[in-house]
Amino acid sequence: MKSIEMGKGRVFVIALETGESIKVCVEEFCRTNGISNAKVTILGGIAAGSTFVCGPHLVNGVETTPISPITYTTDAPTEFAGVGTVFPNESGVPVMHLHGSLGRNGTSVTGCFREEAKAWLTLEIIIEELVGSGAVRKFDSEKCVAPLTIDE
Repeated sequence: MKSIEMGKGRVFVIALETGESIKVCVEEFCRTNGISNAKVTILGGIAAGSTFVCGPHLVNGVETTPISPITYTTDAPTEFAGVGTVFPNESGVPVMHLHGSLGRNGTSVTGCFREEAKAWLTLEIIIEELVGSGAVRKFDSEKCVAPLTIDE
């Protein structure tokens, strides 16, 4: 385990409208406002056709390399609550990692939201800037993911 201490920075409230991409909007907002590190809290509606990852495919009970994700697609507008982080990649570009749960008509699914998650009606986002450095998303070419690493 590795850790770093970061301080609290600015806090922003964002309202997305129907059809806007969560990942694109959050990352663009962070770039525009000079935010490299942040905690993200989101709640509201997700549009039909939004996709997210809900685990890796397994072959005989073992994950594959590179990781092959199971993708779930919403078939109707769905309620959503999630939390995430923003940390820079190796080029210094802020990248969001968002996990959450969505539910509709008594059924719930949880996963990792990526490019295709879009707002429905309204989606409320709180971005809490973290001040400091040392956390970076470094691409793992074997697994084809960019996990968070802490540089000491």
